[in-house]
Amino acid sequence: MSDIRKHIVFHGRVQGVGFRYKAKYLALSLELTGWVCNEYDGTVTLEVQGREALINKLLVGLNHDRFISIEWMDAKEIPLVENESSFSVR
Repeated sequence: MSDIRKHIVFHGRVQGVGFRYKAKYLALSLELTGWVCNEYDGTVTLEVQGREALINKLLVGLNHDRFISIEWMDAKEIPLVENESSFSVR
């Protein structure tokens, strides 16, 4: 299976609820790379790279949290980032 990279903007109750750190924990445990950051408009942006099935597991994990409430996501597939080796919170 080949890797993909997704750019996802999360809308809902996603700031101030540990979203970025849960995303980092899940991404590292699934051996995914990328980054996550809060935006000024109250959304959270995530770029994640790895196998699609593992990215889907990350999304399921984020959606099953009692503090996080994802109302919708804007997602698109983007080009891979070569030699990326970690996942960071920005």
